[in-house]
Amino acid sequence: MENTYNETMFILKKYGITANKSLGQNFLINDEVINTIINCSNVSKEDLIIEIGPGLGTLTSHLLEKAGKVIAIELDKRMITILNERFSLYKNFQLINDDVLKVNLKEIIDNNLNNNISLQNVKIVANLPYYITTPIIMKLLEDKLEIESITVMIQKEVAQRLTSIPGSKLSGAITYSVNYYCEPEEIIVVPNSSFIPEPEVESEVIKLNIRKEPPVKVDNEELFFKFIKASFMQRRKTLVNGICNSGLMSKDEIVKLLIKLNIDEKIRGENLSMQDFANIINNIN
Repeated sequence: MENTYNETMFILKKYGITANKSLGQNFLINDEVINTIINCSNVSKEDLIIEIGPGLGTLTSHLLEKAGKVIAIELDKRMITILNERFSLYKNFQLINDDVLKVNLKEIIDNNLNNNISLQNVKIVANLPYYITTPIIMKLLEDKLEIESITVMIQKEVAQRLTSIPGSKLSGAITYSVNYYCEPEEIIVVPNSSFIPEPEVESEVIKLNIRKEPPVKVDNEELFFKFIKASFMQRRKTLVNGICNSGLMSKDEIVKLLIKLNIDEKIRGENLSMQDFANIINNIN
């Protein structure tokens, strides 16, 4: 931790800046965690890496040594000066000053893969701001980008929800979405002391390996996700009431469908497997 800590403190002092709380900035200073992120990402010279929120460039410096190209997307203008000065000599570095939710990632990926034959794979690596973790991950998945994996450090509580098994105690609507698109795995729990300033919560590194095919066949993907979301809007209510209140189906319709599929009409949405939801959607006339 000593090396990265000293480097981080030097940069902060040199540029006279502090972490921006409104952007959820916490600077990673744990060398062991950095090495774990790099290693589990399996970065090679054939990889285009998109790093979201590079901050001071702690992870970036390691990624540049191993990757074919690194595109860093950073919102904070103060970090742009630092990143440009640190990595201006690297020919495989590109910096975009923008909000990742507004960036056309598909266009960026297509342009890079089409114009550089040595780049074969695309991977996302990021220490994500905790206040915007879910929207970023869902954008990456729902845009169906040509990516192989997403390795991110996020709040531990959110990590457990994303990587849990659909239908288990910790699962939420997002658990089903993540498992539909990916095979998630937990990598390492990261203590608060690994950052400056220290966040109030523990963190965790997870890796989402993008599936080539979803684990269930769904006739109407949009309705599938609407149905799951509606069933979790009021967790204490039964699936029937949740769906009925959402306006997706009448009470009679959903009850008849559950009876047809031999599913208990008093079941809650959180107790259904992904296949259960798929069966329901595929039997809606």
